[in-house]
Amino acid sequence: VQLQAFGGGLVQPGGSLRLSCAASGSIFSINAMSWYRQAPGKEREFVAGISWSGGDGLPFYAGSVKGRFTISRDNAKNTVDLQMNSLRSGDTAVYYCAARNQYSRAYEYWGQGTQVTVSS
Repeated sequence: VQLQAFGGGLVQPGGSLRLSCAASGSIFSINAMSWYRQAPGKEREFVAGISWSGGDGLPFYAGSVKGRFTISRDNAKNTVDLQMNSLRSGDTAVYYCAARNQYSRAYEYWGQGTQVTVSS
């Protein structure tokens, strides 16, 4: 499985950005996709996730982004998006999309990361 993330950039506090992740390859092996982020000097942290194949498709979020970020999937296009609103300086990080292997139940597949900078 190959993942490619798009959409990062520089935005002012309170602004919005939309990230997109395109999956290709052995899509059948995926059962969930998520976004993670890593800020300078910090560990990578979970941001949002959603089931991929089957499942209820209900999203789940880290508490720090709930109510501001929305994750969605498009199985026809093999994409998962992250709409980020009311951005704060604390959201500045490199954002990664990741896919979980349904057999190992591990997030084995990772995109290259896209930089999001929130600054005035």
